[in-house]
Amino acid sequence: MNKILVLLNPAARGDRAGDLREKIQALSLRAIVRMTSTSGDAREMARAGIQEGFRTIVAAGGDGTVNEVVNGVAGSDVDLGILPVGTMNVFASELGLPQGSLSKAWKIIEAGSTRHLDLPTANGSHFVQLAGIGLDAEVVQRTTPDSKRALGPLSYLLTLAQVAAKTPPTVRLEPLDSEPREGSFALIGNGRFYGGPFVLFKDARLDDGLMDVLVFKNQSHWDVVRYVQAIAFGNHPELHDVEAFQTRGLRVSSPTDVPVELDGELSGMLPCTFSISGKKLRVLAPRE
Repeated sequence: MNKILVLLNPAARGDRAGDLREKIQALSLRAIVRMTSTSGDAREMARAGIQEGFRTIVAAGGDGTVNEVVNGVAGSDVDLGILPVGTMNVFASELGLPQGSLSKAWKIIEAGSTRHLDLPTANGSHFVQLAGIGLDAEVVQRTTPDSKRALGPLSYLLTLAQVAAKTPPTVRLEPLDSEPREGSFALIGNGRFYGGPFVLFKDARLDDGLMDVLVFKNQSHWDVVRYVQAIAFGNHPELHDVEAFQTRGLRVSSPTDVPVELDGELSGMLPCTFSISGKKLRVLAPRE
């Protein structure tokens, strides 16, 4: 019997983490559940799991947990499974994974159907759904874990209102295959979704070898309200101060300190070089 390593982020369910562990363990005799205790644990535990011989490693948590496990299994032939039990589960939504039902999500893992997906990198760190530069990343940086647990996605909107009041930086983007651009902040997508239900990158595909980029030229309160409204209605690419393009790689820089986030977790500061890894990511998911 091939065992399946499940890496559970207890922060995903707070005081109910113990109950969640028991529920996951009860799904299958194949499941070996291990709980993380601090940031970075899931990445190191995934790497250790590969050395132990696990061929399937499951991220049980939100997008941040998935990102850590991805960075642990990247470059290997291990299959990645996902149990979406975190605050934000955007990548699970992108893949069409069932949410709100552990048993249904586990059946996807047991079925063993894999998709081979692009694996974007940013200064050597991998992400699977989205990278944010500037405004988005600063919101991630300033939103506290307590706020996320208490308010969920609303916590990010409250922080957004505070960050939008600041003077925006100048961000310069230099794609490999087109002319440079400048803006106040930018978003780089592998998939279509952003923040849950919003389709940000209409033409994005997880396996097309391209990153989708949106450059936002302005960042006042009024501009951010316009952008959010346009994204909600799906007409943001038509705005005069939003530029969209696709690329296989790009370098992003700024004369000031500008943060970068990957899959909802702060990653570092500019400058940053983005590219697509030559090795695909094997993900257990329904066929597209």
